[in-house]
Amino acid sequence: MNMLLFVFLLAIFASLHEYAHGWVAYKLGDPTAKYAGRLTLNPLAHIDPMMSIFLPLILLWITNGAFAFAAAKPVPVNFNNLRNPRRDMLWVGIAGPGSNFLSAFALSLLLKFFPLGLLKPLLEIGIFVNIILAVFNLIPIPPLDGSRVVMGLLPREYAYSYARLEPYGFFILIGLMFMGFLRVVFPVIIIISRWLGAGI
Repeated sequence: MNMLLFVFLLAIFASLHEYAHGWVAYKLGDPTAKYAGRLTLNPLAHIDPMMSIFLPLILLWITNGAFAFAAAKPVPVNFNNLRNPRRDMLWVGIAGPGSNFLSAFALSLLLKFFPLGLLKPLLEIGIFVNIILAVFNLIPIPPLDGSRVVMGLLPREYAYSYARLEPYGFFILIGLMFMGFLRVVFPVIIIISRWLGAGI
């Protein structure tokens, strides 16, 4: 796999992912992302040098090119501005992964029309990247998007207790990775990517 192309597409689609969060939040009553200049598809507004570039390169190196994950700068959302904070938190949370699933499906359709030539590896890596972003972000560990969905579904008192995990979420994820959690997540990503036509 072309690592530079992989990281480039990861940064692009991670930016789309964050834009989707901000756009849905704006439509549901919160203009915070708009005022912060984050309602744009320009990757420069979303890319974080450490999480969007350095992290995926390190993960590709550690896993010998098999897996990488990236994150853009989180789009600011003030959930108190949403018209129905608990319900709308769920929609804002699912917007990012949803944009990646839709992107992967669109690239899959293009792959059917352009199955050969220079576009094929670009489309296949694009599908793979989007499925990584979608599936990984749906893990229900704060601050990943799956946790927003869970918070929107839990009774209020349990949601508040669950939200207190957020400062420790990154360390929990790192711990799970070292415990082999990727061996559970990665096959799911591969199966969906291949179902969409990516020869990964």
